[in-house]
Amino acid sequence: MDLKINHKSKLPLHIQVEELLRNLVSQPEYQNGAFLPKEVELANRLGVSRNTIRQAANKLEYEGLLVRKKGVGTKVVRNHLSTSLHDWQSFTKEMSKRGIVTSNLLLTLENVKAGEKIAAFFNIAPGTSVCKLSKLKGVDGEPIVYFESYFHPRITLTENDDLNRPLYQLLSEKFGIVVVRSSEHISALMAGKVAKKLQVDPKSPILFRERFVYDPGDRPVEYNVGYYRSDKFTYSIEIRSEA
Repeated sequence: MDLKINHKSKLPLHIQVEELLRNLVSQPEYQNGAFLPKEVELANRLGVSRNTIRQAANKLEYEGLLVRKKGVGTKVVRNHLSTSLHDWQSFTKEMSKRGIVTSNLLLTLENVKAGEKIAAFFNIAPGTSVCKLSKLKGVDGEPIVYFESYFHPRITLTENDDLNRPLYQLLSEKFGIVVVRSSEHISALMAGKVAKKLQVDPKSPILFRERFVYDPGDRPVEYNVGYYRSDKFTYSIEIRSEA
C-alpha cells in the first residue's frame, strides 16, 4: 500500500493519517497478524511528527482496532465489530419495531468534565465540559438497560429538549447531525455499581456495550456505554459474507 498524505490539503494532518491507518489495518497482511510500521518509520515516510502519528493511532486504539505493547509494537485487533447505521438504531426505535413498548424509568442530563478516554476520542483537552445523558430504560416498569451518553462539546442538550425522543432523531433535527457509523466493544461484566439501577445482585452477570459514534465526516459525535440485564436482553449480530 502506498503511504502518502497531501500536505497541501486543508484536511488536518492527523485526520489524513487516521484515514491512512484505517486503510492500512484493513490490509490482509495486518489482519493476519503482521506488526504495523513503527511510529518513527511512519513519521519519516509521511513527513509528519511522531505526535501526529500517535494522535491518529490513539483514536484507533481507543476504538479497539489496534493494540500496542511497549517494546513490542502495534498490531490489529482481530474480530473487531463495526456496525453501520442501517444495522443499528436507537434502543427505543429498535424495540418499537418489535412491538415492545419501552419507557424511561430514569432520565438525567448534566454537564461533566471529560476524562482522558472521552477527551482522547473527542480530541479535546481533559477536563473540558461535555453533556452527559443517562437513561434507565425498561418494560412495564422493570429495568432492562442503563445507558450513559457523552457528547462532543459542539452538542449542547438542555432540559428544554424532549429527551424522551429517540436520541439520533433529536440530534438530526436540533443540530443537523446525522450519524452513520459506530465502532463497538461488547463484553461481560458483573453488575457492580449499576446493580441497584438494574435491580439485580451486584455479582450478577450483565452485558456491557461500549459505542463510539461518528458523523459522515468521520467526526466523533457520541461516546455511549450500555449495561444490559443478561436475563432480559440478548445482543444479536448478523454478519453477511461478501461475495
